[in-house]
Amino acid sequence: MLTRFAPSPTGYLHIGHAWSAFFARAIAEKGGGRFILRIEDIDAGRCRPEFIDGIFEDLEWLGLDWVTPVLRQSMHMTRYA
Repeated sequence: MLTRFAPSPTGYLHIGHAWSAFFARAIAEKGGGRFILRIEDIDAGRCRPEFIDGIFEDLEWLGLDWVTPVLRQSMHMTRYA
């Protein structure tokens, strides 16, 4: 089983993000699977590096871990074209 949490780095995480991340991680653990983090960074005008850093910091503070490397949607733009 593979679950994911895919926030957009257009602002700081909120309680809804935390709940979604915890839920996805719990489902992966229960199923013996993996939890991945995918950064939805394709909105070049609003995504900022400090928000990406904040996502990592907040999830680590919450005690969550994920499969590395972290996936980034912007790395796959040629596929979408």
